[in-house]
Amino acid sequence: MEKTENVIEFDNVKFSYPGSDGIFAVNGVSLTVNRGEFISVIGHNGSGKSTLARLINGLLEADSGKITVLGLDVSEGKNPLEIRKHVGIVFQNPDNQMVASIVEDDVAFGPENIGVEREEIGRRIDWALKAVGMEEFRHSTPTRLSGGQKQRIAVAGVLAVKPDILILDESTAMLDPKGRREVIEVVQRLNKEEGMTVILITHFMEEALLADRTIVMNRGEIVLSGTPEEIFESGDKLETYNLCLPRITEIINTLNGAGMKIDNVLRPEQLSAQILENLSGRGITEAASSPVKKTEILCAHEWDIDVSDLTFTYSKKSPFATKALKGINLHIDEGEFFGIIGHTGSGKSTLVQHLNALIRLPQAQKRYRAKKAKKGQPAPVVPQITVGRFDLTNKKTDFKALRASVGMVFQYPEYQLFAESVFADVAFGLKNFNKNLKPEEVEQAVRESIEVVGLDYNGVKDKSPFDLSGGQKRRVAIAGVIVTKPQVLILDEPAAGLDPLGKKEIMELLHRLHREWCKTVIIVSHDMDEVAENCTKAAVISNGEVVKCDSPANLFSCGDELLALGLDVPLTSKISGELKKSGINILCDCTAEDFARKVIEVYEGGDNA
Repeated sequence: MEKTENVIEFDNVKFSYPGSDGIFAVNGVSLTVNRGEFISVIGHNGSGKSTLARLINGLLEADSGKITVLGLDVSEGKNPLEIRKHVGIVFQNPDNQMVASIVEDDVAFGPENIGVEREEIGRRIDWALKAVGMEEFRHSTPTRLSGGQKQRIAVAGVLAVKPDILILDESTAMLDPKGRREVIEVVQRLNKEEGMTVILITHFMEEALLADRTIVMNRGEIVLSGTPEEIFESGDKLETYNLCLPRITEIINTLNGAGMKIDNVLRPEQLSAQILENLSGRGITEAASSPVKKTEILCAHEWDIDVSDLTFTYSKKSPFATKALKGINLHIDEGEFFGIIGHTGSGKSTLVQHLNALIRLPQAQKRYRAKKAKKGQPAPVVPQITVGRFDLTNKKTDFKALRASVGMVFQYPEYQLFAESVFADVAFGLKNFNKNLKPEEVEQAVRESIEVVGLDYNGVKDKSPFDLSGGQKRRVAIAGVIVTKPQVLILDEPAAGLDPLGKKEIMELLHRLHREWCKTVIIVSHDMDEVAENCTKAAVISNGEVVKCDSPANLFSCGDELLALGLDVPLTSKISGELKKSGINILCDCTAEDFARKVIEVYEGGDNA
């Protein structure tokens, strides 16, 4: 294939999906990507980022304009087949890319299809699995892996092809912080050392900062293009394109508003150095802010959750047996906005699926018979779970009523959508739990639920849920759960894959529900900033056990321990850690707002002195 300097060229490309009423998903895009360039693409959900990626390797065909990849016209003859040998794409949902029943076979699929020799395929499998930290799962079945583990395998499968151009379409959205770092480090290394061209579609601003060039898309158009520094200095422009400013920029703006002089830096160590420079200018070389005020939650404790000695093994008594939970002990008070964090495969999703009996305890199953203690041995430990008034160990518990009271939104919202229309999908659970409701009562409840999640009732009620954008699907999935007004709402990675504004809106929605009628909200998340800014308390799960449970401020003060568990700490904790080394102790609740307030407190205290 011809070695061209420009590996991708778009010339006034337009594309619209069938039934889109003439609205272009990609609208007049002209773009040139150079060989070996690392480009990040950001934009709101539905801005056209994923469509752009699919046009590059011919998964979609442009309505007009011309696309050239590695010197080949994508629209001509068998060119798309040739292009796909050199352009690898990793999608957001790994299940869309799994083709084999064993991990190593899945990774080998791509190289085999482009004619790589058998011995070389073996070497590539070893290298790709090691690159994403999944060597020990080589002989596992992909369907038995967690969402994050599947995503690593999907990345490995594309890496094994060793493409000239690598496209990552929100491919790190479901990974834990360690997994995200490892994948991005591999991609950076391939870009720097082997000259691989990389297009990274992401909602993580930290990832976008690593690129040579950042492109901002809005309503199918490229509206901004430049270095990451140039893009994030544009500030207000990003907000007009439904993107939020990075947290670090929000902190800088607040500090500058208080009279400090901070440059538009993009990394925690740079900001800490700037803060120290401002403080030393006021004669402050050692100081501590006021301590964090403890928030007391007043509640009746009618909906407390207690879990004790919970163990669970997938595929028990089979060669694929996997022990997911190894004795979970956890108490969640009514009224908490509770976070559950942990590395990929730690058991988070397995734990929360027990809380509304999607996975039933053994003793709650019909054929269960208690095991007798062996002579001279202690009685076997029996797991216990209570959620409010529901005893999940009792066969006679009304599990239907439990599920009406304990709502669950899964990792991938599309897995919960099944009906022909949004209305039917949202109404399904309500009708199932309340068979005596009149049609007008159902319509009123569905309307309220759809409008609460920020969708136009008349605009979406008759649409197929599968025709909606990813962010809209997420909202419909939540609407279908909250329509019964559950007392406990559990969400597994509720904001993963959403743009920054979408994440903010989902969290604001959950806080609103929490204030108005939902007693307890539980979120599973890999985003430490999300947990710090929203949760009153959080539990850290590692290898099937609870290793810590505390307020975010206390949890994230143990940064080294969390890093050792494959996790991360919020941005504010990183900056605070750097400041502490120089004698400035900022005691904040880990939110950007409180951190800025405490820094200003120290800064103004020096002025008064």
